[in-house]
Formats: sequence, C-alpha cells, structure tokens
Amino acid sequence: MAKDPTARTVTRLPQALSRKELAGFLRSRRESLSPEAVGLAGGSRRRTPGLRREEVAQLSGVSVTWYTWLEQARDITVSRQVLESLSRALRLTPAERSHLFALAEAPLPAEPARRTPVNPTLRALVETLDPNPAHVINQSWDLLAYNRAYADLVGGLADLPDEERNSIWLLFTRPGTRTLLVDWQREARAILGQFRAAAGKNPDDPRTTALVDALLAASPAFASMWSAHPIQAFTPATKHFNHPHVGRITLNYTKLVVAEDVTQHLVVFLPATGDDAQGLERLARLDRPVSIQG
Repeated sequence: MAKDPTARTVTRLPQALSRKELAGFLRSRRESLSPEAVGLAGGSRRRTPGLRREEVAQLSGVSVTWYTWLEQARDITVSRQVLESLSRALRLTPAERSHLFALAEAPLPAEPARRTPVNPTLRALVETLDPNPAHVINQSWDLLAYNRAYADLVGGLADLPDEERNSIWLLFTRPGTRTLLVDWQREARAILGQFRAAAGKNPDDPRTTALVDALLAASPAFASMWSAHPIQAFTPATKHFNHPHVGRITLNYTKLVVAEDVTQHLVVFLPATGDDAQGLERLARLDRPVSIQG
C-alpha cells in the first residue's frame, strides 16, 4: 500500500523557486540512476534515461500522481518519512540526503552519536597543535582524538576504556578533576549546561542515554546538577587549572565544528599569557606518562 505523503510529521514545500530547485534535483537523481542499480530490469525500449517516475514512486511507496506533482514543483505537503523513502529509493549519498531535506525546508532527523573515525588531516592538526592542548569530541562528548598536551593536562587517558574516555564522565567521576579545575562547581555547571543543550537536540540517542544513566548512578553531583536542567550555549571562555606537576595555568579555549562531520568538534586550548605558555612547555617536558590522582 502506498504511503500517505501527508502523514505524521509534514511540512508544506517552500516558495516556488525552492520547489523548482527540489524538482530539478529529484529529476536529475532519477535520470542518473540505472534500473539495474535498484534491482529492476533495464531493457532497450526506454525512452528516458534512468528510472521512470512510476518506478521511483513504487520504490519509495508513494503514488505516481503525488511524485509527479513533486517533480512539477506543485505546492504540496511532504512528510519527513517520505523524504527518507525518496532518499533510499534514489540511493542518495549523505550529502545529497541533507541537500534534499534542505530544499524541502524539513528538519533533518538527528543522527545517533557514534565514534566515527577522525579524518587523518584533522588528527594531524590536533597533534601539530602541541604543546597547546587539543582534542576532538562527538555529540556525546566522547574523546575521539587528543594530543599529548591534552593527555598530560588531564592525565590518565591511555588506561581508560572507550566508554570512560568522555569529557563529562571525567568531569564528574574522577576526584582529580575537582582539584585540577580551580572552580570546579562553576566549570561543571557550565559544561553540563552545554552538554544538556546538545543532548536535547537528539533525545533518543542510545549512547547519550546510556552515558546519562551511568552518570546518574555513579555521581551524586551529576544527579543534582542534572535535575536542575541546566542549559547553556557555548561561548569561548577562560579556564583556570591547578596542575599537580606544573602549578597554575590559565588557558583560553574555543570549539570549532568539523565541516565534513558536524557531529564532531575540535576543542583547542591556548595560553592566556606568556607565563601560561611557559607552563605548557614545562608540562611538555615532564616524564611520561603524566598521572593525576583519582
């Protein structure tokens, strides 16, 4: 049975110019896709390249009339579920799928957090930033990559299992972090507010849900702050550290979105003063590995 294109979450297609762009995009992808690529018989009697409209309609579970209206740039409604079906039927790449949703002015479904590999160039950049601490996180704040300076700043990362190599987990479950950060309470509230705002955009993500459940069980401080529903947007800020091996270091930090994977963020710490730069250099000269109690 064909799906009702107006069922569930629906949106009215945008203005005429955007509808024409959407129609042209769908037509181009339909005409570039061979029948054999989707398991259909090709044959030599086809008068148009690629798939026929009725074939795309069948593959995506909508009526031929409705799909024809879509390619004619009619002012109709479309559901997110149908856009997903069209994405699969037309074998769209992730970038093409995002473009389809953007043309339809429909919210793109959130992706589950995952430990996707950090691309080699970004990993090399993180390492090159040494002796300035830097790391890459995903939307659950898992540490995907970090340089030696960051490992020395927070200490003890190498021996942790993957599920504990997470910025929020380290913040609330390691006693050493409470003494490393000069104002732990303020920092914890700010960071948790950012984390909760990010988690709210993807409430059904299993990794984030598991992390929150584990933290609720492991940390009374996390449970107390989480119950207050902190929300805070990210802004570049200054952090004060009291490192057990090199003393007080003040660092400015910022966070950048990774263009090819917007679920990843590059976080960089830079010394606030010349004295702080010297502190990072002293940290870099310490014997390895650096350990922070707790």
